[in-house]
Amino acid sequence: MPTEPLVTGTDFVSVPTQDLERAVAFYRDTLGLHLSVHMPERNFAEFETGNLTLNVSDPVKMGIGEFAPNRNHIALHVDDVASARAELESRGVEFMGDIFDTGVCHMGFFSDPDGNTYMLHHRYAPRVAS
Repeated sequence: MPTEPLVTGTDFVSVPTQDLERAVAFYRDTLGLHLSVHMPERNFAEFETGNLTLNVSDPVKMGIGEFAPNRNHIALHVDDVASARAELESRGVEFMGDIFDTGVCHMGFFSDPDGNTYMLHHRYAPRVAS
């Protein structure tokens, strides 16, 4: 058994799109994420969230698979879910339901134009591991 971990982090998460330029506009202009790489000739772009890169790509045009939106929410940290939600709603983002309070965090759920699901997330109480 090795003493050093084989996996030491997560470099990026893939987010599929059917329209790269529409996705770039959404992630850059609507969400306000930093566009770090934009290679339309290679069918992908990358956006920085602070601790994780979102690699937005067209799997069909890249020849690596079929398009299927990610239905497992990616949690995007914000300082205040209600204010961030209000700002994104003013930019045309539609949210699913009300803000959810788990007793330790607030969450607000939405999708990008391709149907990939996200949540705005803010932990306001310490996480208690079981």
